[in-house]
Amino acid sequence: MNHEKKVPLIRLAKREAMEPWKVWCIRIGSILLALVLGGLVMALIGVNPVSAYGTILSGSLGKKTAIRQTVKIAIPLLGCALAIAPCFKMRFWNIGAEGQITAGAIAASYFALFWVDRLPGPVLIPVMGIFGAIAGGLWALIPAFFKARWNTNETLFTLMMNYIIIGVVKWLQGGPWEGRPGSQIIPQFDQSACLPKVLGVHCGWIIVLVLVVVMHIYMNYTKQGYEIAVIGDSVNTARYAGMNVGRIMMRTMFISGAISGLVGFIVVSGANGTLYDGVAGGVGFTSITVAWLSQLNAFAMVLISLMLAVLSKGAETLQTRLAVPASISDIITGILLFCMLGCEFFINYRLIFRAKRSGGKEGA
Repeated sequence: MNHEKKVPLIRLAKREAMEPWKVWCIRIGSILLALVLGGLVMALIGVNPVSAYGTILSGSLGKKTAIRQTVKIAIPLLGCALAIAPCFKMRFWNIGAEGQITAGAIAASYFALFWVDRLPGPVLIPVMGIFGAIAGGLWALIPAFFKARWNTNETLFTLMMNYIIIGVVKWLQGGPWEGRPGSQIIPQFDQSACLPKVLGVHCGWIIVLVLVVVMHIYMNYTKQGYEIAVIGDSVNTARYAGMNVGRIMMRTMFISGAISGLVGFIVVSGANGTLYDGVAGGVGFTSITVAWLSQLNAFAMVLISLMLAVLSKGAETLQTRLAVPASISDIITGILLFCMLGCEFFINYRLIFRAKRSGGKEGA
């Protein structure tokens, strides 16, 4: 009777630390593969792939106006990725950045609509930003408290809270904040409640670049950043070391929500000039991709955010110049993200195939 342990045909094994040049070869290879696959999709619908990629680049970076639009798209992506990074490092899966952005946008909009005659512009805008951050932080604190107190599922909790706060905006649009009766539209902000422009783009880009430096220092060179890293590695180890895990969790979520709320303020005051139910625009979800692709590195997030902004703005140009359907542009973006995320799998893991003979073992 054969008592030998059955070995699966294919199994996963954690890789040892890979040499940096190999890591970059895999990442560059994944991007090239994505471009080839995207080109095949273009060819199937009768569009020249070279012309299509050229249109994407020229549409997003070819003129000053295009560059400004690309930067405007990248600003909330970068800000939101910075917001969720400490939570993800702690392995607290905050999927509620969309709602936290909206909460901050509501608070900022309140002051823009009802305090514009009471406060001068140089005071009004900072007040909008401060209260936007506070509102986002408090909204994020709710699921953190329940997680710390009763160990609830933070993924579902934060996700469901997105829908609640979006419902609040819809009520405001058709109720107390409605402009012209029956329009279900909140009035545009006064100019004094809008962020000033620097180099043709609202100064939100300066705010998020400052946040990049601040979050890099916070995550890597502070006691609180160290506590976040320890909890992410092992909650039990953190408790044995005397850390108050619940308090650290709530503090981190408040900071995450506050940054998201600040992004909400930037969006309504800088980009939109008003509040509406789609104010977050899916940024809270897309930023998760930015955070993962950057490996939670604040400076890498700048490049990833710009890359996604180029794709987004370029996709709009594809539709107008080459009549490429929006769905095809989304497919190409999805292929690129899939390949880039997939390459991280092969960087961290290897496939081991079952050997035909007991004497050998091969890995790939």
